[in-house]
Amino acid sequence: MRRAFIPGLALVLAVIPAMAAPVEQARRDGAHDFDWEIGTWNTHLKRLLHPLTGSKEWGEYDGTSVVRKVWDGRANLVELTVHGAEGTFVGLNLRLYNPVAHQWSLNFARSDIGVFTQPTIGEFKNGRGEFYDQESLNGRAIFVRFVITRITANQYRFEQAFSDDGGKSWEVNWIATDTRVPEK
Repeated sequence: MRRAFIPGLALVLAVIPAMAAPVEQARRDGAHDFDWEIGTWNTHLKRLLHPLTGSKEWGEYDGTSVVRKVWDGRANLVELTVHGAEGTFVGLNLRLYNPVAHQWSLNFARSDIGVFTQPTIGEFKNGRGEFYDQESLNGRAIFVRFVITRITANQYRFEQAFSDDGGKSWEVNWIATDTRVPEK
């Protein structure tokens, strides 16, 4: 009888660890996710002039984007100035890292309005940054998705899209390709 009990006990002891809650892996510290972007960039920007209206009219702009590290890299400040047929567009983006949530908030302001918009919140995974928020456009609640891709030492791409159907479909309305200005 003891021999039958020992194999049964071995089975129970083998199953107990499998039933235990999984050990949470340490989250990656993303405090320096934007370090690659510090510097001056030439910016080519395409902006959908009337998003979520069915319009296909785009404005194109060229200019510069200057990114500065603040708070020892736990934040950065982006100054964007571009010019196009539709005029000059000047923006500011204050990016803040939340070390508890391991996420960034991207806080954007336009010089012609002078206030920060609703921040987009997100993080980088596998070399891709994704940030989301909910805003209002023409009195209607929409989702906003901001994606950073194609990151190399000398070039990257930003893309913003809106959704007015709860994220089932997205309309891209902002595409920026930035190329690093060589240091002198």
